[in-house]
Parts: sequence; C-alpha cells; structure tokens
Amino acid sequence: MANNGQVQDFVPISDLHPNTTHPRVAGVIIGKTDVKSFPDRKKIGLDRFTFGFTIKDSPDYFINVSSWGNDRYINGLSNSFSVGDCVIIENPLVATKDSEKDDRFCPSTPSFYRLMVSEAHSQLSICADIEIMNRLLPLLHLPVKDYRDFYSLGDIMANGQSLDGNVINILAVVRSVRPENIKYFTTADGRKGQRLEVKLFDDSVTSFPLVCWDREAIQLVQTLIPRETVLFISDARIGYDGFRNCMTATVNSKTIITVNPDTKEASLLFNYAREVSESGVLDEDDRLGDSISDVYTVSQLKLKAQENSEVFCGITYSFISRLDLDGSITKVIKSRCSKCRYQVNEESQSCSNTACPGVDHPLTVTTGFDLLVDVTDHTGTLQSCSLNGTVAEKTLGCSITPSSKSRSGMRCSVLECSLADPGEVKQNMSALGSSCSPVL
Repeated sequence: MANNGQVQDFVPISDLHPNTTHPRVAGVIIGKTDVKSFPDRKKIGLDRFTFGFTIKDSPDYFINVSSWGNDRYINGLSNSFSVGDCVIIENPLVATKDSEKDDRFCPSTPSFYRLMVSEAHSQLSICADIEIMNRLLPLLHLPVKDYRDFYSLGDIMANGQSLDGNVINILAVVRSVRPENIKYFTTADGRKGQRLEVKLFDDSVTSFPLVCWDREAIQLVQTLIPRETVLFISDARIGYDGFRNCMTATVNSKTIITVNPDTKEASLLFNYAREVSESGVLDEDDRLGDSISDVYTVSQLKLKAQENSEVFCGITYSFISRLDLDGSITKVIKSRCSKCRYQVNEESQSCSNTACPGVDHPLTVTTGFDLLVDVTDHTGTLQSCSLNGTVAEKTLGCSITPSSKSRSGMRCSVLECSLADPGEVKQNMSALGSSCSPVL
C-alpha cells in the first residue's frame, strides 16, 4: 500500500531498483524451477526451502525472482502458480544481482537486479484482471534471446562433440512426448527425482532427444501437442551421450522454453512440420521406433521373418561382419528429398514423388549414407541390412532406404547400432541359448 492509502501503480521491471519502496509488479511467468532444500545453518536439524521463477512484463524486460522459507510456505507458494500464469507480486525486496552467480545458475536477464519474495513481507497472487492478462500473455511467445541466434538440430549434429558442455539456443518442433516414459528414481542421499526424454525434429534431423529432469519442465512439456508445437529453447545444455553415441540437449536452471514463438523462422518451421506430418513420413518412423525390447538371435529373426510377413522390430547382439565402403560413391551416399525422403538425383529440379508435400516448391536435398551391412552372431548371418541416415553417421563416427539387394527375400534395417554392455549380452543370450541352434 502507498503512503496515501491508495493502491500503488505497477512498477515496470525496467524501473525497479533497490531504492524502490513497496513495489508492486505484474508479470507473466516464463520460467520456474523445482523446490529444493538445504540444511539450515542457524537451526541445526532443520532445512530451508527455496525455488525460483522468472517474470516478464514487456517485450524487452524480465527479471528473476527467488523465495526462501520453511517447507509449508515455499511448497505452498510454488504450487500456487505455473509457467504461463499472470501474477502480481506485492512488496518484493529488490536486490542487486550477483552477475557471476546469478547468470551461472539462473536465466540471463537484462535487469541488474533480482527480486526476493518472503512470507513476512511479500505477497504473490494470480492476476484476474482481463486487461492486464491480455497485455501480458502475448509475451509468452517472444523468445528471451535474439530470435535469430539459434542452432538447428542439423547444426548440432554437424558440430558433434565440439559442442559438448556448451549452452546454446535451439529452434525445433516437438515430435513426441510420452508421459508413460517418465523414469522415477531415488538418489543415494534419499532425494527423489524424475527424468523424461522428449523427441524433437526440424527440417534437418528427424529425431533429437531433449532431456528434462525438473518436475516443472516435465509438467510444461506434457502440455505440448506433438508435431504442432514449435519451441525456442534458450540456454539448453548440449551433451554427448557416450552410451548411445549421440548428442543430446538438456533443460537446466538457466533454460527458458518459449512455446510457438512469434517469429518468421518459427512460422516457416511450423509449416514444414505440418507438411511432413501430413505426408506420413513421421508415422512410419514412429511405428518402427516404438519401444523395441524383444531380443532375438539371427536364426530367430530369420525364422520369424519366414513365419510373419508383417514388419517387426527387435534387438540382436551381433557384430558387423561385412561393411563395404569401397564401392561406387553412389552406392554409399545417396540424396533424398528433404520433404518426403524420396530418393532423387542431385541434378533433378523437382521431386519425382507425386505425393511429396513440397512437389510445387523448389527441390531441397539432403545427402547421407545408405549402406548395406551383414551382421553375424553364433547362430548365423543376416545379409544386406540397411544402415543409413543418422544411424550410419553415429555408427561410423562421421557425418556427411530399404535394401534392394536382399539375397534372402527378407529386408532388414538397422534402427540403432551401439556397443553392447557385456553383462546385458550375457543375461539375454543365456536366456536365448537353450532355445536356439547354429545356422551356417
């Protein structure tokens, strides 16, 4: 309240400073972290709780807010709002930002200050004023970083491990979000955690993992509509997954996710996503990639293929016994239409696929490996399996289709190829050993 007893006007974030008395701020929540606890140094045996969030009140200004207190207050405050809500903060403390510490662990902001909300002096409420909400809600679709400063997924793949550990901006489309794949765990010190992997795509890469560890981030991505949602992800941490031999992006405490950003680049990517989704290319990939867990020997794969004409997927613990890289370059590297993945000649001016979503547009071509490999285990050999695209790049460790030469009448495609864990091989092969016999 102001000294004259009247409700004070809202103070713009751009005008906040430590000498501001009894500030009243309205903004939309654009980012939020999970509640964390730490031992209280003053009260032995008790914990202090904290969480942070970021609010925005204009296209160019936003500020970080933190709150400390006991379990009841902090968890109650955190549960009272989510990303996307418009809030009013009464009487927060305006403090000078520790640029080194704050910018390292919190979203980078244009303000020199940060806000602190306490139970004793401050109050936060959901804004119910329609006029204010209409002014604030469009800000959710404006990236907090330069909208032209981003990596495509193809850029990340091309740079590879040189980006490991870097924090970058990404523009991509949500390909799939599967809440049933949330993995819950308990750490060695008894803290509970969770992990959800979201798949992204753009016009250069068909599938790329975005990993979320925070409950707040997981709740946000679960609301997104796959294939219809474009994301501008500010300050995602890029890492190399040695187990899967691939690059990944991770949401961290600095990350701000802008949903369906209001930019030309996002609009073009949205149109591409709609076209490729309607073409059915993603459906085919999803059908092949769904939760593969069945393990087979080579002889069992051959037998199943003879008994069943339907496409099926499985895991085999084998080694590559033939990899021909010495043939004609046109047999190793092939060009495909970037819209429908139809094989084309680089000299072509248009895609020959009449059902291609880009048939009326200039041809854009992607070039990649298209190899045939033999895989062998103790029961036999599968000949002429397709190894192409990003799977081939990961397997060969360098970047730059079905098999037309299958000798057995069956067609095999390698969906992923990575070093097997010896313990996993022993466990699975022991279970299969009693039911299979060698096939020469």
